Amino acid sequence: MLRRSLENRDAQTRQLQDAVTNVEKHFGELCQIFAAYVRKTARLRDKADLLVNEINVYASTETPHLKQGLKNFADEFAKLQDYRQAEVERLEAKVVEPLKAYGTIVKMKRDDLKATLTARNREAKQLTQLERTRQRNPSDRHVIAETELQRATMDATRTTRHLEETIDNFEKQKIKDIKTIFSEFITIEMLFHGKALEVYTAAYQNIQKIDEEEDLEVFRHSLYPQDYSSRLDIVRANSKSPLQRSLSAKCVSGTGQVTCQLLI
Repeated sequence: MLRRSLENRDAQTRQLQDAVTNVEKHFGELCQIFAAYVRKTARLRDKADLLVNEINVYASTETPHLKQGLKNFADEFAKLQDYRQAEVERLEAKVVEPLKAYGTIVKMKRDDLKATLTARNREAKQLTQLERTRQRNPSDRHVIAETELQRATMDATRTTRHLEETIDNFEKQKIKDIKTIFSEFITIEMLFHGKALEVYTAAYQNIQKIDEEEDLEVFRHSLYPQDYSSRLDIVRANSKSPLQRSLSAKCVSGTGQVTCQLLI
């Protein structure tokens, strides 16, 4: 019966080992993937900074309304990168670091498991020794073996109870931490995307305010000399139909002279 009890506790210990191993594996994977997510977000921020610089450089070469619209867009886009930087820092502190901490937590639980297994092995060894002693049946050794077994059993029971309490707390804390970590992740992402929507709305409005006609006139003026207006009048005159450009004579009888008036 004692042997069966020992086997049951061994099965329980293996189950606890599996629970710790499962957390170690999946929390490790989650930590690595979340860390990669944060690094990629940081790289996106860096690329966006380069884009802001290029937009500003290009804007300085353009016509007034386009220049102002692009610079306003660049300012809004730069503001978004400040929010993205905050996102990166919060994700690192609220998501990656708590997951990383589980490396130390798992190590401590493995130490507890190791202590329990050591006590169980000692108990099993004493039980085997007692069974052998009983077979030989010397009374003094039988009593000594039983005493040693009782001590080993008490030690194993104590460490098992401690392990059960520890793993129970570990499981409880794990569930709580998972809820907290994922809630923080969602909150951080919602805050960033909410701010991003505001910034992109303002950026869109700045682009839409660019006056195409005004900038086109500025561009045309830059192509022609200062007499742009007189040249434009010539172009308009030449655009009239042949009938409008034909001459009509209006003859008026007077003092023996004929007066003709040219009508355009």
